[in-house]
Amino acid sequence: MTYDNDAVRAVLDAARAEGRTALTAPEGKRITDAYGIPTPAEGLAETVDEAVALADRIGFPVVLKIVSPDILHKTDAGGVRVGLASCAEVRGAFTAIVDNARSYDPKARIQGVQVQQMVPDGGQEVIVGAVTDPTFGKVVAFGLGGVLVEVLKDITFRLAPATEDEALSMLDGIRAAEVLRGVRGGQAVDRGALADLIVRVSRLVADFPEITEVDLNPVFATASGVLAADVRLLIGDPAPQERRRYSREEILSAMRRLMQPRSVAVVGASNEQGKIGNSVMRNLIDGGFPGEIHPVNPKADDILGRKAYKSVTDVPGEVDVAVFAIPAKFVPAALEEVGRKGIPNAVLIPSGFAETGEHELQRRIVEIAEEYGVRVLGPNIYGYYSTWQDLCATFCTPYDVKGPVALTSQSGGIGMAILGFARTTKTGVSAIVGLGNKSDVDEDDLLTWFGEDDRTQCIAMHLEDLKDGRAFVEAARATVPQKPVVVLKAGRTAAGAKAAGSHTGALAGDDAVYDDILRQAGVIRAPGLNEMLEYARALPVLPTPQGDNVVIITGAGGSGVLLSDAIVDNGLSLMEIPDDLDAAFRRFIPPFGAAGNPVDITGGEPPSTYEATIRLGLKDPRIHSLVLGYWHTIVTPPMVFAELTARVVEEFRARGIAKPVVASLAGDTEVEEACAYLFERGVVAYPYTTEKPVAVLGAKYRWARSAGLLT
Repeated sequence: MTYDNDAVRAVLDAARAEGRTALTAPEGKRITDAYGIPTPAEGLAETVDEAVALADRIGFPVVLKIVSPDILHKTDAGGVRVGLASCAEVRGAFTAIVDNARSYDPKARIQGVQVQQMVPDGGQEVIVGAVTDPTFGKVVAFGLGGVLVEVLKDITFRLAPATEDEALSMLDGIRAAEVLRGVRGGQAVDRGALADLIVRVSRLVADFPEITEVDLNPVFATASGVLAADVRLLIGDPAPQERRRYSREEILSAMRRLMQPRSVAVVGASNEQGKIGNSVMRNLIDGGFPGEIHPVNPKADDILGRKAYKSVTDVPGEVDVAVFAIPAKFVPAALEEVGRKGIPNAVLIPSGFAETGEHELQRRIVEIAEEYGVRVLGPNIYGYYSTWQDLCATFCTPYDVKGPVALTSQSGGIGMAILGFARTTKTGVSAIVGLGNKSDVDEDDLLTWFGEDDRTQCIAMHLEDLKDGRAFVEAARATVPQKPVVVLKAGRTAAGAKAAGSHTGALAGDDAVYDDILRQAGVIRAPGLNEMLEYARALPVLPTPQGDNVVIITGAGGSGVLLSDAIVDNGLSLMEIPDDLDAAFRRFIPPFGAAGNPVDITGGEPPSTYEATIRLGLKDPRIHSLVLGYWHTIVTPPMVFAELTARVVEEFRARGIAKPVVASLAGDTEVEEACAYLFERGVVAYPYTTEKPVAVLGAKYRWARSAGLLT
């Protein structure tokens, strides 16, 4: 693709020199021509005679539109006439449009009237646009156009610039994708031309950051090409790059010393119980941290049996982390001492910064940290846990159950919910990290580290925002092929409340962009806190599926129906059972049972029926995943079901046959113990719910596809 950047630059510079934020239709035409964006033939007429001559040259019918830098909404001003089929109609429309515009805004500068070729009837109306998102920067949008865009809001987003493959994926990413392929005898649109248009728009906004919004609506897509009937461009000042970027090597070096420290200093350590500095010291000591622990307090000689230092600069040797437990107003001076000491990481527990309106104080600590090369975690956090290092650098309750799950939270309250869930479910964690205000270290730093950490197999993150969305996407794309990344994004129902100057801008509510961009990065988005925690707990337990065929084996017909619904809701595929496999299942179930899928063995069957059908499901290579529905009976008690299921699954895994197996257990309270037993042995099981086990299986499938392990 070749573009005339000089032509675009000339248009933008002229508009900005006049202090304008919107381009006129002729200016938009020059820009679209420069980037090869197809638009109807048109011209600018300053007089009635010029309008008639242009219409005659372009060919009837035509459209007339007022051209004024002061009138953004032409239709509202009565500044549009369509379907003009003769010179007389053009003359009358020209006069009416100009009069309407002057009545609408007497002070408006009227540059003339745009005469445009009338787009022939037919084709599918779509919208192609771009916006400047506060988190991800330039993003390109695609969806159904015309009035449908506002009614259905069926639109999808990608980072700009987009590749051809990404543009093609957008065509399949809307709910009405089938319309583009042709329905009820209609012709399919030219997908190549439509994808090319998306790429060109995305390239335009990436090349010229001052273009804040682009709106091509409607675009008429047909079997022979595309044509943008209306073009709208808004301009502004390019957003400054405020956040410093670190290289992958710099991030890993700092995070390694943060998460695997050999020496920790506690600034504000205290002998007084109830003080944060005392709690941090006790957790470090009682947690068994094997490295050096250095209390820092100018008013103490000894804290909890350890020599105290007046300043971190007095601490002998290298220190990897300085944990701050002092009031906010004292942090800048102490942070400078940390910098002079050459300590690479500062963990700022204190509150009283940007979250309370003290933005200048937070800006100051960021400046100091950058000056000395110190990475800052926080402020306004509960601290962090690195369990494999026996490190508990927090004033909250200790936690030492080691495992494969890394968890982060922006909120202290959510952090404690994570801790309580982990303890209740015996979830082993590699780390729990509070991020707070994220003045420096944020999710992409930690994601980069956990992606490389051999002890971490799944990463779950609660966040309210992303400071650098593109850095997060880059880190996620590098991590997802190795391990799942689960995100709970708070504020998903806060609609795009900001006023927007275009259809695209209005549709690009924060959550809509987050949802699409995170999905494209391969991130599993959890709808709620419990789901995030359950995904994090369960995903490392389940083997990776080797195919799409899911089979339900259930002892209760009602559970089978609900499990089938959950399969569909989570984008999974119920296997079409071939005749030979159907006959094989029927050999084990009673005549009044039901084969097919679900396989209903009925509720009164003994353990041997459960075992035989589960064995068949694991043995047949055409079946890729099993969903088990158990119904509590005295014939097959919950623990009997749990023990036989775990034994059979383990037997097959020992033979190299590892399929995901999830289970829903319905019954009396004994099913809770049975679920815990199964979970500990690699079968993800939940009591009293048919939705949760299938949701977890769906999350595993989504990750496998994103990681390229399942097509």
